[in-house]
Amino acid sequence: MTAVGPLDAMFLGGETREQPMHVGGLMLFELPEGAGRDNVFPESSRDYLSGLYHEMVEAPTVNPVFARRVRNRVLDLGYWSWEQDDDIDLEYHVRLSALARPGRFRELFELTSRLHGTLLDRHRPLWEMHLIEGVEGRRFALYSKVHHSLLDGVSALRWMADTLTTDPTRSGMPATYALPAQPSAEPIVGNTAGGLPTAAELFAAVGRMPVRTLGSAAHAVGGAGRVLADLAGLTPVGVKEILRSVQSDHSAGAFQAPRTVFNQGITGARRFAAQSWELERLEKVRAITGATLNDVMLAMCSGALRNYLLELNALPDKALTAMVPVSLRGEDGAPGGGNSLSTLIADLATDEADPEQRIRRIMTSTTYAKGMLSALSPLQRLLIGALGFSVAGPAAVLPGVAGRTTPPYNLVISNVPGPSESPLYWNRSRLLGMYPASIVLNGQALNISVTSYDHHLHFGLIGCRRTVPHLQRLLGHLETSLAELENIH
Repeated sequence: MTAVGPLDAMFLGGETREQPMHVGGLMLFELPEGAGRDNVFPESSRDYLSGLYHEMVEAPTVNPVFARRVRNRVLDLGYWSWEQDDDIDLEYHVRLSALARPGRFRELFELTSRLHGTLLDRHRPLWEMHLIEGVEGRRFALYSKVHHSLLDGVSALRWMADTLTTDPTRSGMPATYALPAQPSAEPIVGNTAGGLPTAAELFAAVGRMPVRTLGSAAHAVGGAGRVLADLAGLTPVGVKEILRSVQSDHSAGAFQAPRTVFNQGITGARRFAAQSWELERLEKVRAITGATLNDVMLAMCSGALRNYLLELNALPDKALTAMVPVSLRGEDGAPGGGNSLSTLIADLATDEADPEQRIRRIMTSTTYAKGMLSALSPLQRLLIGALGFSVAGPAAVLPGVAGRTTPPYNLVISNVPGPSESPLYWNRSRLLGMYPASIVLNGQALNISVTSYDHHLHFGLIGCRRTVPHLQRLLGHLETSLAELENIH
């Protein structure tokens, strides 16, 4: 039995019925040749998926990461700990479901919404995998979810990618949880940067730990210990300088976003929607405007959010802002390792009707923010990100705060690089799309996550079912917004 690190315990401690703390994803596959025809369920299709399911639940071994469960016993004085489950019930964790005919994306997203809104059982290892048959067009889906204390979204995506191959004839491939244990040490979990813990995690950990425990916590998180020690010793003068930079008149990072429908209290029910767009279309906009690909993606979201709120007669006069993870690798002065990843707050310019003016403002905002970050030390970059998340924290954990205070930003928009190779296959089935499903909180009821694969950007939208009405309409608005950007001359 090993102690749960302070960075991961915050995800366990912050979980409620309204705020499940798991990340997930939906992968869409094409059935291999001979395994079915359009809109019907012949025996060949059923036999293939049934056989695949039985292979999954009969896996001879389970990776140790997916075989540990959490404990919080009196004997441990209230501290969380991990213990291995030596008798893991794969028939509980892995499930086979079928969509009602005609098996459209509407039915698939409805099922995914329900699955993503339910809590994981803390008496078992904190993950589930659902094999879903009956998707129209000779397709099936695989929905997975894992608690953020066990793995973060980036790490989960990498685990999924490790199950895929470029060989369309290969079979007998394991599912994520059955991958062999790596000879190297386990990666730091609860770490969206894929290296050192994020600013939010460091800030939360330091804020919750007595000074006397910093040394042991530093040992627990390995290389992050030096950063934790630096945070603990940061001088008030340094903090004031960073705050002055953040609150610059030219920065969208002053944490003063307008109140919107997205910044209200949430319920436990979720709604999920997803769609893919050709990267070539965004690349053309990038070439016309001189923007980065990430700026074009943000402009797509900006136009969609503007039109969505106009439909609801709820567009504020002040522009919406988004918290955006950003990589500083490759820029002058950017260090290596996990410290090259921070966050910025982007002006989405939703108060601007002209799509060209909107993307220009987004470009100005992100360029300024990245320039400001690149001039700071690694520690200061981490603290900049921590400020944003920490200001959003009270609405998430204190009853009645969400919707009554000024939000620091209106939503999180993240772009996680996907597999570089394509096309990819799993047990002879071609991967068509992979759509992330993240976390929403009280006061942050909408999350847009994007990943890349096979010359497409795959958008996964997750929102509170009650707070964000008709979430699926945002997909149509995203297409409209991209079409408007393509018409810029």
